[in-house]
Amino acid sequence: MIKPAFLVREDRPTIVGQIFGTPIVVKGWTGLPLIELVVFGILSWVAGHKRPDWSWSKRLYAGALTTTIMLGSEWCHNLAHTAVASKIGRPVDAIRIFWGTPLLIYYDINDQHVSPRQHMTRALGGPAFNALMVPITWLAKYFARETREGSLTHYAAEFALGTNCVISTASLLPIPGIDGGPLLKWSLVDRGRSPEQADEVVKGVNRLLGGGLAVASGVALKKHRKWLAAAMAAFAATSLAIGFGYLKEQKSPVKEI
Repeated sequence: MIKPAFLVREDRPTIVGQIFGTPIVVKGWTGLPLIELVVFGILSWVAGHKRPDWSWSKRLYAGALTTTIMLGSEWCHNLAHTAVASKIGRPVDAIRIFWGTPLLIYYDINDQHVSPRQHMTRALGGPAFNALMVPITWLAKYFARETREGSLTHYAAEFALGTNCVISTASLLPIPGIDGGPLLKWSLVDRGRSPEQADEVVKGVNRLLGGGLAVASGVALKKHRKWLAAAMAAFAATSLAIGFGYLKEQKSPVKEI
């Protein structure tokens, strides 16, 4: 199976803005903020599950606040990629708003005009931003400890810390399509491998990673960490599909995060 391209050169999306020299585009109904609405519903439910003493209005407010933190962190992650890419003179081709979330579009993942180290630098922009936010959100949580028990301030600060910890680490998994995949691939190319040889190494790494994540998912489920288990299972399935060749990236055009 070939992973679908989220945008190709022949598409004529609607340009809604520009940042760091990169157009922000939407294509049809997928420009609607559906994911925001789904995440808002889930996080409002989570707030009520964690704080059953909260009123419905407070749960909804907490859901709106944490949705803003989660998706804001994801948007800033991708904008950091875009800023770094622009800084080194190898800009992102487009940012597509896909049901409310940003997708960074590179039409050619093996662009010969981009050096291996430039590929790696672009891939590091997002994780670096979230890693920088970890101590900042930790300080916010630390100072929020003085607020009264059950406050939204402490709840939001704790959520922000967790969100940025997860994004900064999960994004470095060596899976093609997220930042760790390009980092591994282009580090191998920088050491003398061809892009095709590097792709084969990445597949082997993903077979091992997928197996490890599957085991970790089972352990998390046994410990009643359902959300963590589900996330690990999703990553495991993706890694195994890539590792065994069931899921492949198109060489051009393609999406790269």
